Amino acid sequence: MRFVEAVKQRAGKFLLERTMRDGIDLRKMRFLPSSVTMPLKRDGLDPLPEMAAIRATEPVTKLATLFGKNIWLVSGYDEARAALADGTSYSNDIGQFVSQEGRSDEDQIGGLGMTDPPLHTALRRYLTPEFTMRRLARLEPEIERVVHERLDAMEAAGPHVDLVKEFAFPVPFQVICELLGLPVEDRERFFELGVARFDLSQGGVGAFGAAAHTRDFLIKAVAAQRAEPGDGLIGGLLKEHGDELDDLTLGGIADGVFLGGYETSASMLSLGAYLLAENPEAMAMLRDDSAGREHVDRIVEELLRHLTVVQLAFLRFAKVDLELGGKQISAGDAVGISLLGANRDPAVAGADPDTFDPHRPPTRHLAFGHGMHRCVGAELARMELRIALRALATRFPDLAVTAPRDTLDFRKLSAVYGVEALPVDLHGAGDRVPAGR
Repeated sequence: MRFVEAVKQRAGKFLLERTMRDGIDLRKMRFLPSSVTMPLKRDGLDPLPEMAAIRATEPVTKLATLFGKNIWLVSGYDEARAALADGTSYSNDIGQFVSQEGRSDEDQIGGLGMTDPPLHTALRRYLTPEFTMRRLARLEPEIERVVHERLDAMEAAGPHVDLVKEFAFPVPFQVICELLGLPVEDRERFFELGVARFDLSQGGVGAFGAAAHTRDFLIKAVAAQRAEPGDGLIGGLLKEHGDELDDLTLGGIADGVFLGGYETSASMLSLGAYLLAENPEAMAMLRDDSAGREHVDRIVEELLRHLTVVQLAFLRFAKVDLELGGKQISAGDAVGISLLGANRDPAVAGADPDTFDPHRPPTRHLAFGHGMHRCVGAELARMELRIALRALATRFPDLAVTAPRDTLDFRKLSAVYGVEALPVDLHGAGDRVPAGR
């Protein structure tokens, strides 16, 4: 077996090097070498045992050397937080490894997570005012409406439903469409594209291909609203900054908000419901009005820490030689930061970090990242989770997952972890199956 695996690895390395002989272009990569995929793999909801073993001995470790560049993995909490906070020693500009030659507008690389200052600073300043708590408060009634509308639809379709299709995806999708001022048509198509954007089982080919389709949709949406701006974020930015933002730039900004606003929240809702269905105490705490929002907030933060659906922060590249976690990182090296590994570190989670504990004191988790690239929509995501999970626990207190864990289709190699479908019985008649290891 070792010989066969060694042959496969050599053959894979040969094919990669042959594909990239004209320079590194992530769009051409049709698979990722096994040496760098470990941080994307899980056992159910948990990281692979290798993650804890590596973190305990080498919180910063070299995964591989590809195309003459070292690939590092950061899994320790302190080391991850330090790297995320360092806005000067690292570059997020992935464009240096993606050829733009001959690409159409919608096929260009963009987005806040893949840019550096001063461009990153300029783009983010357009969004930051839209995501203050005061501005987001206006969305709360809309989120409540969408959540209860979906709960009504589930009850009408039940008792056996797919919670992903009927609840976890449509709730954040409808909310983000409301925020941006977009129609909710083509929901099924965007569900498929959202999954594909983060799927790395085909290397960069599938992910970048899916990105072009959503960016094309949003660039056209911006163009359509330029003459008659709508009431959402796109229309608001056109009214205030239309002379500064062309369709491509604003379409790229909207793309980041659109994708980050529904795919990650959809995964959190589906996996959160999966975990809560096996934890009656947490379900009861969500329904408890006597504690105000304290129980709800605590459970949401623990779910964010424990699940960490965004598995890796945007890839960073060392701009200078530097030291991190006792290791020497050379200029040009790629640094991957495992947000999941960091959030399961006893340094932040304390005792028994791999257990979901609804009583765990709030932690300084990194589920939304940290530093200048921290998710701009973090508070919107929290609001959605608080409203949706509490309403779900109240309406369906006996919710039960009806499929054994080994039959569920968890994503195999995805930057955003999730499950494709979650069969449930709304009233608990199905067999409960363990959601943990």
